[in-house]
Amino acid sequence: MSRSIYDSRQWWTYIFIMAAVLIVIATVVSSNSLSKSLAKEERVKAEVWAEAMNILTAPDTLDHIDSEAPLSYEALEKKHNETESTLMNLILKIIASNTSVPTILCDENDAVSSHKNLNIPEKDADSFLENKIRKFKTNNPPIVIKIDEEVSQYLYYDDSVFLKRLLMFPYIQLSVVFVFIVLSFFALISAKKAEQNKVWVGLSKETAHQLGTPISSLIAWVEYLKTKDVDGAYLKEMEKDVKRLETVADRFSKIGSNPDLLPLNINNLIKTSCEYMNTRISSKVKINAELSDEPALVLMNESLFSWVIENLTKNAVDAMEGQGKINYHVEKNAKKVYIDISDTGKGIPKSRFKTIFNPGYTTKARGWGLGLSLVKRIIESYPGGKIYVKNSEPGKGATFRIELRKYHG
Repeated sequence: MSRSIYDSRQWWTYIFIMAAVLIVIATVVSSNSLSKSLAKEERVKAEVWAEAMNILTAPDTLDHIDSEAPLSYEALEKKHNETESTLMNLILKIIASNTSVPTILCDENDAVSSHKNLNIPEKDADSFLENKIRKFKTNNPPIVIKIDEEVSQYLYYDDSVFLKRLLMFPYIQLSVVFVFIVLSFFALISAKKAEQNKVWVGLSKETAHQLGTPISSLIAWVEYLKTKDVDGAYLKEMEKDVKRLETVADRFSKIGSNPDLLPLNINNLIKTSCEYMNTRISSKVKINAELSDEPALVLMNESLFSWVIENLTKNAVDAMEGQGKINYHVEKNAKKVYIDISDTGKGIPKSRFKTIFNPGYTTKARGWGLGLSLVKRIIESYPGGKIYVKNSEPGKGATFRIELRKYHG
């Protein structure tokens, strides 16, 4: 696998996000357009209602209504009962057809003549209506009903319940979709991690199993050669290599399981690992360890942590192309121990800070891209363990930071 796979995956992520944003925008715009159309329709209905009121209040239609009394819905109902005129019935039906739009009919001084489609509380009814009038004035301009040249009434109205629900619907819909996407995303991530864990565990266990047989055979051959006339220096080197193979097999057998964690001094582990790696890398690479003055105890597995140091060192050597300086710096506070690993290599682009820990990510033509992924997996298996790129400058190097929870006994 190469980093191009992750570039492609990243582009698909951007495309998915852009598509989701476009869908959201289209939904909101469509809903707002529909809401505006409905609001205009309600305005037209209110104006038709007002026109019907205007016709009804014409002098020749007010024969049975007290001209000095304010025009109200009750007076209109009385008018409806007293007349059999087809035109009058039509006008009154228009007025009575309003069953959803809240309205308040007032005189020029905003004294309430009547109201409709409002749930008036038993207490503080006047205060309630005053607040509603102020709100209605803010939401929609009033409709003027001219009774005569000197007398006018004002119809204040609000959006219907249906329109308010329609305005809220896209946001509710988007919230539900958002929650669904988030849950689906986390479910997908969890499934992906579980699948990766199975691959890691299966590969590691199988590797340890496959190494077991030849290692046992090599141990037997070493013991056999000790009984023969063989140079002891050769046997000593063979024993070192066999011991190294046993360590590798032990590490693989512990991946995917819960290794035994013991309180160990991180200073000693780093010092030992650096000394081991110093004899196995280019002489042009210098390793320096700046350890804390006091012991820094953390819960860890010695075999796996030394594997972490080896992988990070090899990664730094590759980044420096075989020459440069690697520095290990240890510091601590009351709760945590920090380990900074710096190199003088080519650095890491900021956009790759998280990608480099993905399985399969590599900048090498023949690399597998498992080193840093393995490091991350081991570190995060420790209590409070975390590893990330602390900082990096192209052409100057990079610094990785490991955070571990301090052991207090």
